[in-house]
Amino acid sequence: MMLTLLHIPPLPINSPSSPPPRRRRCPPPMAAFASAPQQSKPLVLGCGAVSVDYLATVASFPNPDDKIRSLALKVEGGGNAGNALTGAARLGLSPRIISKASNDALGKSILKELQDDGVDTSYMTVADGGNSPFTYIIVDNQTKTRTCIHTPGYPPMKPEELTKENLFAALHGVEMVYFDVRLHETALLVAEEASQRKIPILVDAEKKREGLDDLLNFASYVVCSAKFPQAWTGASSTPVALVHMLLRLPNLKFVIVTRGEKGCLMLERSMTDASETEETDVEDLLESLEQKVDLSSSMAKCVASKSNLRISADGVGSMSGRLIMGTAEDIPSEELIDTTGAGDAFIGAVLYGLCTGMPVEKMLPFAAQVAACSCRALGARTGLPHLTDPRLSL
Repeated sequence: MMLTLLHIPPLPINSPSSPPPRRRRCPPPMAAFASAPQQSKPLVLGCGAVSVDYLATVASFPNPDDKIRSLALKVEGGGNAGNALTGAARLGLSPRIISKASNDALGKSILKELQDDGVDTSYMTVADGGNSPFTYIIVDNQTKTRTCIHTPGYPPMKPEELTKENLFAALHGVEMVYFDVRLHETALLVAEEASQRKIPILVDAEKKREGLDDLLNFASYVVCSAKFPQAWTGASSTPVALVHMLLRLPNLKFVIVTRGEKGCLMLERSMTDASETEETDVEDLLESLEQKVDLSSSMAKCVASKSNLRISADGVGSMSGRLIMGTAEDIPSEELIDTTGAGDAFIGAVLYGLCTGMPVEKMLPFAAQVAACSCRALGARTGLPHLTDPRLSL
């Protein structure tokens, strides 16, 4: 077998001893200077990662010292926040992003892609030196999995690069703030000000990261990966961990855990106290929901428990709320191309659902449909649908 090499121009990576490069804010698109009609789309602000992704599809993941050929190659924008906000923009929100790139070829590509999709990059910091973030992604065509090798941007963003003036302007008129827990020191500044303004906050808890616990204390909503709840709480199972999270985070209205092809689980806090109600064990409740799922349909669905139950978990405690289970769309194997960014697509759809007042029973299947669309193309953004896509049902 032969090795296919992808030539990438060398990047100007600074060493820690290099003099700090000059920094500037990214200028807004020229259209921003023209008189625009009154904002009608809901505004959402995201703070987190942007990058360029180099994606290579291979027949199967190589063994050590193997030389293999790629089956397909794509270069496009990436990063959790960049992906989720791109998805939200295509669905009809008006996103702004706080992040950092360099004034290199990759950085210019990152900015242009976001701007072309309607994401306001005027609150991004652009360094006149260093390198923008990028990621190599190997997509295994056999197992339908992906492996990521990330190179962070340099120099990293510092909180003082976001001035109060720019922070206040970025938050003006915003209905929701979203964090992917990168740039955590800057994110904490944004979260503190958003909390003061009573702006709801959604946190993407993909895995334990520096600054995550501080951001979770501000969170109104959390969307997390399958392994995170148990890793963060030490609970014996995912349902028990969800109860633990809502008890530990009193500001949290709901937590969603995404489970790939198994769909998702949501535990939602009730507005009224049900402490006088007989307790229902959360694991028994999940089992009863699983028995109600219609397995004959390939479409994403949602089944919910009764509202305002007293839901308990052994050794953890109890809370008032309801448990909701969402199924994933069943994607035929020949249509499943790449799962890169599927979680980001899901979060973009949740942002849209929350900002437009979509009921949970509709939001979870809708988000699953959006994620399924993204899995039908190579890369995190190519398959992100617009709201008019016939594959989406509202």
